[in-house]
Amino acid sequence: MQYKLLGCTGIKVSPLCFGTMSFGGDANKTESAKLYKATREAGINFYDCANVYSNGAAETILGKLMAKERDELVITSKCAMPWSDKPNESGASPKHIRYSVDQSLKRLNTDRLDVLFMHQWDAETPLEVTLRCLDDLVSEGKVLHLGASNYAAWQIAKGLGISARNVQARFEVIQPMYNLVKRQAESEILPLAKDQRLAVVSYNPVGGGLLSGKYAAGKKPAKGRLLSHKGYAVRYGEDWMFETAGKFTKFANDNGVHPVSLSVAWTASHPQITCPIIGARDVEQLQPSLQALDIDMTPELRAEIALLSRQPAPATDRTDEQN
Repeated sequence: MQYKLLGCTGIKVSPLCFGTMSFGGDANKTESAKLYKATREAGINFYDCANVYSNGAAETILGKLMAKERDELVITSKCAMPWSDKPNESGASPKHIRYSVDQSLKRLNTDRLDVLFMHQWDAETPLEVTLRCLDDLVSEGKVLHLGASNYAAWQIAKGLGISARNVQARFEVIQPMYNLVKRQAESEILPLAKDQRLAVVSYNPVGGGLLSGKYAAGKKPAKGRLLSHKGYAVRYGEDWMFETAGKFTKFANDNGVHPVSLSVAWTASHPQITCPIIGARDVEQLQPSLQALDIDMTPELRAEIALLSRQPAPATDRTDEQN
């Protein structure tokens, strides 16, 4: 496996990151252990988690599974999303961040997080306040590097500016959504990452299952995340997305490749994507994602697949000056 540098951190990570959102949820402890074993055997050393995954159970399970090889792994977690309906158990205030980090470290049974992501933007807490707290956590060694998940390009850029002005630890890793039907990141987020040398660990490479081969215009399976999860149903609910999914599945089948493998490989092939986050509920479902590493995604093949989808709007209307 060819390992890649995680932005400017000096850390080397596998070209696929395994997301542990299924641990303690769709995957029980036994199945989680099988998934962990399969990913480690495949060479993956990068695991993405969050304090809210399965109400903390994902971190607890991952902590036990990785106990004997913690130093070989790159572990992330997140905070800012609501942990409960209590007034101070959400957001990016120092109070919530410190509590969340301490609890995550306990559940993961580790003394540090390699990357801590702010899971979502907090409009109520000044970014300066959030970044001062995060810088303190880095100084204390509880967190090695900072990340932003689900931030807009201007929010990331604002954070980078504040950190530079105050000589503080900055966001080094970002985590946007990115796949064949969700390409907004191409307009501003990925160009920003290139300019600022940020690592990009994108999520939803298979579109929540939309690009798995099960969906097309007028075609839906009996069950699936897009049907059972309201958020995913809204995120991937437009008719054109199902049309694209159908065309993409036909393209994959015509080329003798599993749609999941091709979808993950296409996402990973963008020059600014460090690695996509893959996930699964069991080992059988995991295999096609791992097989993405075997696909030779040439620039020509990438461009051909991109034509199956809508092109994202440019960041500026002055397209005559972009070349």
